[in-house]
Amino acid sequence: MSSIYLVLPVLLPIVGGALMPLMHLPDKRRNLFLEILVIVTSVLALLSVYRRPEEGFILFHLTGNLDFALRLDGLGCVFTCLIAILWPLATLYAFEYMRHEERTTSFFAFYTMTYGVTLGIAMAENLVTMYLFYELLTLVSVYLVMHPMTKKAIRASRIYLYYSIGGAAFAFISLVFIIIYGNTTDFILGGVMDAARTGGHTQLMLCVYLMAFWGFGVKAAVFPFQGWLPKASVAPTPVTALLHAVAVVKSGAFAVMRLTYYCFGADFIRGSWAHFAVMTIAMLSIIYGSTMAVKETHFKRRLAFSTISNLSYILLAVSMMSPLGLLAGMSHLVFHAVMKIGSFFSAGAVLHQSGKEYVDELDGLAYRMPFVFTVFTICALSLVGIPGFAGFISKWNIASAAMETGEHFPYAYAAVAVLLYSALMTAVYMLTAAIRAWFPNKGYDVKSNEGITDPNWEMKLPLGLFAAAVLVFGLYSEPLMRLLRAVAAGSL
Repeated sequence: MSSIYLVLPVLLPIVGGALMPLMHLPDKRRNLFLEILVIVTSVLALLSVYRRPEEGFILFHLTGNLDFALRLDGLGCVFTCLIAILWPLATLYAFEYMRHEERTTSFFAFYTMTYGVTLGIAMAENLVTMYLFYELLTLVSVYLVMHPMTKKAIRASRIYLYYSIGGAAFAFISLVFIIIYGNTTDFILGGVMDAARTGGHTQLMLCVYLMAFWGFGVKAAVFPFQGWLPKASVAPTPVTALLHAVAVVKSGAFAVMRLTYYCFGADFIRGSWAHFAVMTIAMLSIIYGSTMAVKETHFKRRLAFSTISNLSYILLAVSMMSPLGLLAGMSHLVFHAVMKIGSFFSAGAVLHQSGKEYVDELDGLAYRMPFVFTVFTICALSLVGIPGFAGFISKWNIASAAMETGEHFPYAYAAVAVLLYSALMTAVYMLTAAIRAWFPNKGYDVKSNEGITDPNWEMKLPLGLFAAAVLVFGLYSEPLMRLLRAVAAGSL
């Protein structure tokens, strides 16, 4: 397969989204055009993975030795598949959710452009290309947060923009140092640091790594730069689901994986003070997110704090600086996406059908919306890490990686205690919502739920598929894990 086909899945949604407002299509025709565009993009992306070109494609030369180029390696294939499979389902859900909203054409235009930009991050051949797409993601996604045009939405979008600009500055500084001290900016498993150039500058480069970790980690809501994520919950649910499950936050976690294993290299960081620092940051983020989720009563914001915690599971796995850590991070990257998008879409369905936003308003609602709360309960049990659900697989891998790393870096054993604490907190904040819906408090007003029903098939289909995926991966994940092991070992 020619490498030029790597460009199509990236450019098609960007160009299609940009042209959408100029077409002036009625809603039904616009939705049909959009779904076809998204499906064709996904097919092209998955075809690019299946028939992966050996060579990358250079779109243009930035300087003599810096290229804007696309190429698929093992890690890029994992992220590309995740995006390409989830986005069409999320788009279908968005059609029904946004049916009665205003400015839907501009919403779907930016929604579609975000798809192409996220694929660009996944397919980037080098750090320069990833950085440019990473910052472009801020520009196209900030409007989605702002879409309701309320004071809260505008304020949330500004906060998101400020955090992202700060992260961009940190990331750019680290990019410059990698260009100076690295052999190349291309992604190579094991890292690209030049021993001759870094000799005598090891401490400097460890500082640069920490700066890069925070810079790219801003979008992964890493502590202490997590403040923007709960506030972004004012955005429409299709946006928050993609922000929390696929596009923005997963791009942050993906970028940190790239930096750690494909730029600096695990061997360069392992056992250093920077290793200790990033592991500590990840554990603090997990504790903070889990604790705040228990205290939060707003349904979507509770899930937002949960995202902070679960994203840092990925970063904690990455901080183990081992192939097993990379494997664990990739597995939670995939499984958390499915669990969290199912959870957010369930919360969105509740808001869409009933207008209820707070956990204490869920009493008895499961009997009016049994399908939605069955999906939510499945995703909740998986997020807790109950055996038989997908979340257990990835969390077990993270704990195993921590135990392995602890043999030569004892501080890693603390990660196991943090995981246990987080699992307990997750059970509290997720299962209390499900239990309240299925087993209401005595004396609740039955009439308060009259007229509320499950949503129509456009919302039900994605929800059902996400719940099924959580169960299938929980019971039979070996084929996927075999592929992820090959990626972590560098053989795919």
